[in-house]
Amino acid sequence: MMIYWQLFYEFFKIGLFAVGGGMATLPFLRHLSAATGWYPESFIIDMIAISESTPGPIGINMATYVGYHVGGILGGLVATLGLVMPSIIIVVLVSKYLSRFSKSPYVEYAFSGIRPAVTGLIAAAGYSIMKLSIFQTRVYGETGNLMDLVDFRKLVYFGVVFYLILRFKKHPILYIVASALIGIAFRF
Repeated sequence: MMIYWQLFYEFFKIGLFAVGGGMATLPFLRHLSAATGWYPESFIIDMIAISESTPGPIGINMATYVGYHVGGILGGLVATLGLVMPSIIIVVLVSKYLSRFSKSPYVEYAFSGIRPAVTGLIAAAGYSIMKLSIFQTRVYGETGNLMDLVDFRKLVYFGVVFYLILRFKKHPILYIVASALIGIAFRF
């Protein structure tokens, strides 16, 4: 029973402070991995792939995934509830008082301060994902060869997909499905 309270508490904290959407939860999930040992850090990439491939917000999908991994179906429900509860509380409070404070310069200053922090959280999450998926510190440590630090096939593929996304702006599902098929075909 204690694991469910711990899941709720940890995801409540993540839901309260991960301002900026699902990707902003990634630094918190990395910390949660290190602090609890519930899953290895490399597990986060699998969570992202599954969460991006399934309907719903990525943060909620990842909370459900971790909760299920740690505590089964009830764990998934508890972690998801923990993640969304702060948003529910904040939306109720904000909707009640926003009209009164919407013109306040302090509210504007607060949002101006939060925006760069959210951008930093998302950039840090992107860097963490890139480090886990493109860089091979395990192989580098074994060989000592600097060229073994980067998986050049994955780096080139990252560049191609990044270019295609910026150039053609197709639906993300297309890139996910194509990448899965390419990963299978070329054994990435």
